[in-house]
Amino acid sequence: MSYTYRCQSANALVNNTTLTTLDLSENRIPDLGAQHIANALVNNNTLTTLNLRLNKIRDEGIQHLSNALASNTTRRTLDVCGNGIAKEQNGAT
Repeated sequence: MSYTYRCQSANALVNNTTLTTLDLSENRIPDLGAQHIANALVNNNTLTTLNLRLNKIRDEGIQHLSNALASNTTRRTLDVCGNGIAKEQNGAT
């Protein structure tokens, strides 16, 4: 999946009212991609499960996701395993 397509996918989340599960595992999503996803999640109230397993998200990207989740509690499952996150950030997984 190209970077441009990943950004477009994140933007599509903003207005989506039917998607409840999204699996973006193993897509090489970097911190900037995680930031785009986080921005889209702030106002999305339907997505309950998000799989970001085995991407290239590091501490910066996890911080963006964590901030988005703090303002939107709809998410029930967030999988960020295998992204090289520092141990002190693992509580956010």
